[in-house]
Amino acid sequence: MYQDKKVWVGSAGDKKVYIYPKMANRHGLIAGATGTGKTVTLRVLAESFSDCGVPVFMADVKGDLATMCRPGDLSGSVGERVTKMELAAEGFACRAYPVNFWDVYGEKGMPLRTTISEMGPLLLSRILGLNDTQTDILTVIFKIADDEGLLLIDTKDLRAMLQYVGDNAKEYSLVYGHIAKQSLAAIIRAIIALETEGGNLFFGEPALNIADWFTTNHEGKGTIQILDCQKLINNPTMNATFLLWMLSELFEILPEAGDLERPKMVFFFDEAHMLFKDASKPLLAKIEQVVKLIRSKGVGIYFITQNPKDVPDGVLAQLGNKIQHALHAYSPAEQKGVKAAAQSFRENPAFDTYDTLLSLGIGEALVSVLDEEGIPTVVERCKILPPQSQMGALEDDIRNREIINNLMYIRYKDFIDRDSAYEFLQRQYAAHAQAAELAAQQAAAQKEAEKQALAAQKAAERQALAAQKAAAKEAAAAEKRKKSVVKSVANSAAGTIGRELGNSIGSMGGKFGKKLGGNIGASLGRGLLKTFLKF
Repeated sequence: MYQDKKVWVGSAGDKKVYIYPKMANRHGLIAGATGTGKTVTLRVLAESFSDCGVPVFMADVKGDLATMCRPGDLSGSVGERVTKMELAAEGFACRAYPVNFWDVYGEKGMPLRTTISEMGPLLLSRILGLNDTQTDILTVIFKIADDEGLLLIDTKDLRAMLQYVGDNAKEYSLVYGHIAKQSLAAIIRAIIALETEGGNLFFGEPALNIADWFTTNHEGKGTIQILDCQKLINNPTMNATFLLWMLSELFEILPEAGDLERPKMVFFFDEAHMLFKDASKPLLAKIEQVVKLIRSKGVGIYFITQNPKDVPDGVLAQLGNKIQHALHAYSPAEQKGVKAAAQSFRENPAFDTYDTLLSLGIGEALVSVLDEEGIPTVVERCKILPPQSQMGALEDDIRNREIINNLMYIRYKDFIDRDSAYEFLQRQYAAHAQAAELAAQQAAAQKEAEKQALAAQKAAERQALAAQKAAAKEAAAAEKRKKSVVKSVANSAAGTIGRELGNSIGSMGGKFGKKLGGNIGASLGRGLLKTFLKF
């Protein structure tokens, strides 16, 4: 409850224990074994901050925070606690709170997205688990995209950019330094692994405008942003991706605030041990850095986990407001953990902190907060207040109705795939392919023309040779015909001459006989013919 401008957490007998809003940005821890009441404490704090006009973000890991949009009732344990703690006289009333539902996968809330460019190369490299060389190359990829005016919005844009740089590594290496294709391949593999965990849904547009979270309703209550993490928590890389992006985004956009009367926003991360369990060292270092620095921006962060040792020491040291529910110690290691948790509190002489931690009932907790001077208070054994909103799980039809009726649903519901690096490079590849195909067609056409010209030339040469042979043959035939005609004429002439000569001789010989003269004439004619032919 929000009372006297303070967040009322619980009561230690007649003493009320408060968290001062001006100290709420010093962060906090809610810890305790399973079933000891951590979720109830989380709801009480979130409701109180909302009541004082502070926007709240909550990671809903188990699906039992969504009912904050519905008013509670006084039946069961809630009614019993209200009666025992006499809360009705303090103004306790069941009420609903303004809630926005979000889901990275878009299944149980409005889709929550950001872009690759907004994530940036350094943060993205930590999420992908890249080494120093690969991180440098990823930074170069972002630089090339920026220099060439290419937008990196989703993961396919980044993969297309990596492939493009790899295809042109020789040219880019001359300007940006050596770009190893092995490193590019390693980065692509890491991106594909991130996509399988939902990165292709988280990176895209419309990207969340985180200023939409700094809102209040018409009654002045801070809006509670609930991110459904039932599926997300099983993908530690994606979960860390979201956390780091959100905190880094807040750190970048918020101005320095100094000491405020109340925080600008408060974040609650349930089941924090699952967040830190698989985080890499660079990721843990980044989380620790952001937790340390974001306080000055007026943002408070509260981790909810089973045991304080689940939170890294560097982060744990920054948590000033501590609410510790019961711990169990069944082994020497667990006893050592309980002792460490007890020693982290400022001792109260009224009870033994270690023994009390082991004997706390459900709904009880050891509470130590920062007073108005920022000094940790003496630890108190408190009964935590009950929540004013409904407990349990929310029905799907009510959740869907709340989502659809939200004014921001229209803005974020549809994925927008605008023209970015992937589309530009696809067009460029298509243009290059078309140009290459045209060049190939032109080369083929030129080759075919040359082939046809060569064939025509050879045909012409064959025709000329054939014509030459025909002409020579015709000339030989004409020569042969000429000789035949001459021979025929000569034979005819020789016969005529011989007969005429024979007749003359025969006539002159008279008595020598006609036959002898004819023979002599014929012989003489043949001799004359031979002589003629020689000439």
